[in-house]
Amino acid sequence: MKEISGNKLFAKALKEEGVEVMFGYPGGYAIDIFDELYRQDHTEIIVPRHEQGLIHAADGYARSTGRTGVCLVTSGPGATNLVTGIATANYDSVPLVCFTGQVPLHLMGNDAFQEVDIVGITRNICKYAVTVRKREDLGKIIKEAFYIARTGKPGPVVVDLPKDVMETPGDPEYPAEISIRGYKPSSGVHIGQLKKAVKMLSDAKKPLFLAGGGVNISHANEAFTKLAGLTNVPVVTTIMGRGAIPTDNDLFVGDLGMHGCYAANKAVSECDLLFSIGTRFNDRITGKLYEFAPKAQIVHIDIDTASISRNIHVHVPIVADAGEAITKMLELVTPCETDKWRGTIDGWQKEHPLSMPEHGHMTPQAIIEAINRDFDDAIIVTDVGQHQMWTTQYLRLDSKRKLITSGGLGTMGYGFPAAIGAQIGNPGTPVICVSGDGGMQMNIQEMATAVAQELPLILCVFNNSSLGMVRQWQKLFYGKRYSCTCLGARKSCAEKCRDMKVKCPTYIPDFVKLAESYEAKGIRVTKEDEIDGAFAEARKNMKCPTVIEFIIDKEDSVLPMVRGGEALSNMILDC
Repeated sequence: MKEISGNKLFAKALKEEGVEVMFGYPGGYAIDIFDELYRQDHTEIIVPRHEQGLIHAADGYARSTGRTGVCLVTSGPGATNLVTGIATANYDSVPLVCFTGQVPLHLMGNDAFQEVDIVGITRNICKYAVTVRKREDLGKIIKEAFYIARTGKPGPVVVDLPKDVMETPGDPEYPAEISIRGYKPSSGVHIGQLKKAVKMLSDAKKPLFLAGGGVNISHANEAFTKLAGLTNVPVVTTIMGRGAIPTDNDLFVGDLGMHGCYAANKAVSECDLLFSIGTRFNDRITGKLYEFAPKAQIVHIDIDTASISRNIHVHVPIVADAGEAITKMLELVTPCETDKWRGTIDGWQKEHPLSMPEHGHMTPQAIIEAINRDFDDAIIVTDVGQHQMWTTQYLRLDSKRKLITSGGLGTMGYGFPAAIGAQIGNPGTPVICVSGDGGMQMNIQEMATAVAQELPLILCVFNNSSLGMVRQWQKLFYGKRYSCTCLGARKSCAEKCRDMKVKCPTYIPDFVKLAESYEAKGIRVTKEDEIDGAFAEARKNMKCPTVIEFIIDKEDSVLPMVRGGEALSNMILDC
């Protein structure tokens, strides 16, 4: 059997794993791999303009398609530029396999040119990280990487590839199967615990489902919607769980947490059973831990053993995949008597409906509602900030409309490149990126990627000339001391900008001209009656992205809001 180089085996592995798209950026210690990939035609290589944009694109591709996202970069800065994206994917359980070039083995540890210990750097922010030190291990390690990334609780895997190992001839066979000692992803459901939880559900007077991102990750949306309907139990979701049940379903209350709706936060505070599926109860969801769901017994289903009772003590722990548990529950549940409880929740909805006040300006709510109106089938990707929260509050989701956002890490600069990945993975589906003026500038260079790939992205920039979310905190809790949050400020106006009567300088950049400089389309919208027309115009551009800059009021706030560390019942409803 003729031996082949590690580089050739790498290309073969991509084919065997069914990798149709890989996001790569070449460099010195990965150049031989790219040279080998030049000779194949089974994997398309997308070349973004920065490695951080690259991994966010792979992340968006993975979230939107359900496939494993794949990256290839060089050593040193190429590898370290992936770090934020690795942590982003790790927090949100996104399956990625990240290959990094590396200096030859004999140079490792000698401070060689573009050498970093990327395995050491990323070990705590990924599911698994390994350096390939023997050519005979290469095929097995790559196979393990894909298996680990997509099984159990999905997550990113880092595989470091020293140049000399990749040059070495060896066995041409790529493993068909893999068995990893000590790695046994959770499967099945403890039926005794599940029956106990279902009995508690049927006995409860004020039961409430809490659906987290695990429901979406396991693609259990249809089954969960059926479960809610069979039991007649109302549903609240985390931001990552939004879409677990269609938002127009009568049982859906809303998101809970720091920017959750009034009724959802009240329901969690008053329920007597909180049946949670696929959430890790982070601080943005719980608020003050000792006042979270104070009247409730808590059932917690999660695939990650470490997540159960880590933040919130639960009464019935169940380690299981959300989809498997929900499917089994469908065989066990009976209708619950919740009419009175649902009436109470409806009263809270009417008491404080989720809506932005009218103030004569175009509101973010109006923009999101236009997306609801104009796009029946779409993938909406957000960056991080106020616009993200407005989107999660007002965007309608169902089987045809999907939301992708950075949840656990809250990564600014994520939205645009993730939208590129989503559009590449879903060429026939409209992809809309909602970003702020700050976040859009963090990876604006990827406009060149979007144009080069001829992607019909629609990029909505909510421009309030500010780092809006931080500014909102400064407005509410820091005596309106707007430190370093005005993105329109110039050195010459450092003192004057404290006087709201002084006219601000022209904002930079001009997003319309910037789009046009990349040969994309640019539109500026200042009035509510222009929104639908702008989206209609954007939909005509099928070979390039369209940037729609929406000029919004910097005083607009995301409400309700719960101050960090406060109880969910202590909501700020107006400011």
